[in-house]
Amino acid sequence: MNDENDIWSMDEAMFQLHGTTCRMWFPPDREPQTFMRPTRKCVGYFGAVRHSDGAFLASRCEERFNAETTFEFLRWLRERGYDGTRKVVIIDNARYHHATLFKDWLREVEEDLVLLFLPPYSPELNPIERVWKLARRSCTHNRLFADLGELAGRLDRQFQDWANGSEAVKRLCAIN
Repeated sequence: MNDENDIWSMDEAMFQLHGTTCRMWFPPDREPQTFMRPTRKCVGYFGAVRHSDGAFLASRCEERFNAETTFEFLRWLRERGYDGTRKVVIIDNARYHHATLFKDWLREVEEDLVLLFLPPYSPELNPIERVWKLARRSCTHNRLFADLGELAGRLDRQFQDWANGSEAVKRLCAIN
């Protein structure tokens, strides 16, 4: 890649309402108690991280992840922060990432946006997976949310903090 390319990683993630318990301390004479919401309700996000500065762009997905919602996010990502450089987007091989729905559009905008597919079954090669893990650790671990709105609000605030770049996110996404 040359200097005229802006390298991004893209993926989608679901965050469940019940959160996660990762560590706990309790006095030895008491039983541990963990309060959870017994539900599978979740909120989904598309996200993309720019490798050069750790800028993170996220968009909540109100529906399920499919070709239409992926196409919507790709159009949004292309328009967002366009400065004349081509966005090269590293993306996994989810079936809907190869949809014919947006193949023609990708050919039309190849001067602005190119998708670079990872080998199958290799999430460890996509740096954004580490960003999702950081988001879970900083937003959902050891927390109880009253409803999806509270969970989404917490995630939205975190993603907004990362929108203009973050050293922590940049370090996570460094490719040596």
